Amino acid sequence: MRRMAFQNDRRTFLRGGAIAAVAAYSSSFDVFAGAATPENPPFPIKLGVASYSLRKFDRKQVIDSVQQLKISFLNVKDIHLPMGTPEEIKRDAAEFTAAGLKLTAAGTIYFLKDEDADVKSKFEYCKLAGIPTIVAGPTMETLPRVEKFAKEYDIKIAIHNHGPEDKHFPSPLDVLKAVKNMDRRMGLCIDVGHSVRAGTNVIQAIHQAGPRLFDVHIKDLADQKVKESQVAVGDGTLPIPGIFEALAKIGYQGYVDLEYEIHPDDPMPGILQSFAYMRGVLAGLGSAKGGK
Repeated sequence: MRRMAFQNDRRTFLRGGAIAAVAAYSSSFDVFAGAATPENPPFPIKLGVASYSLRKFDRKQVIDSVQQLKISFLNVKDIHLPMGTPEEIKRDAAEFTAAGLKLTAAGTIYFLKDEDADVKSKFEYCKLAGIPTIVAGPTMETLPRVEKFAKEYDIKIAIHNHGPEDKHFPSPLDVLKAVKNMDRRMGLCIDVGHSVRAGTNVIQAIHQAGPRLFDVHIKDLADQKVKESQVAVGDGTLPIPGIFEALAKIGYQGYVDLEYEIHPDDPMPGILQSFAYMRGVLAGLGSAKGGK
């Protein structure tokens, strides 16, 4: 009972610290990792957002929302950047870059057909949009063909694990096993929520992934076995500070993208709360490391 009380007190402290940190620095978000102009962040983590979190909104609304978050980094879903003609792809991608947003990844993009034309078209889409990483959902059968085009296009493949329901890659450890002898461009997108639902120790998985980790989708769960129990980051049971610390320890160079899958018609309150908590945690960790 005393241990549980300590954990609850610590979580309350961190959440309160998060909100206080955002209030204190509301006029200068550049001190936070992932801000629009991240110079000397207090902790070396770059925060982004998965546009799937805003799936009920159009491209302009997504851009406006991400700017409101003071975030530069976007993992874009094809509902916001459709796989149209080359001219359309370039034009639509340019809307994001003109607004000061960096398209860090596309996806999740699924590779379900073991055919050159299908796989190549998706790599060509990312090349035209200037996107360096594909958050991918391949099968074991399509994986060698995906590797072939990853080398040809010099685009990273971050295979996204989807938890117990995923027949191919439920855990990031399944991804690691599949790519360990493949090209260096073949790696992981660890979804922390799906990972814990698959029974994986996500902090250990980050350490095991090391340089194969290209992207992280972050969320929080009230019940680590229940997909539908997602809550705002900081309100659940996932070890968010420990996840950030593990990423820093492996020298992670990628992005931590919030994937907020609940309240699709009105996601911004929960998204704002999630970023407030994460920024507060990063500020606290930076202070503990001697950061400003």
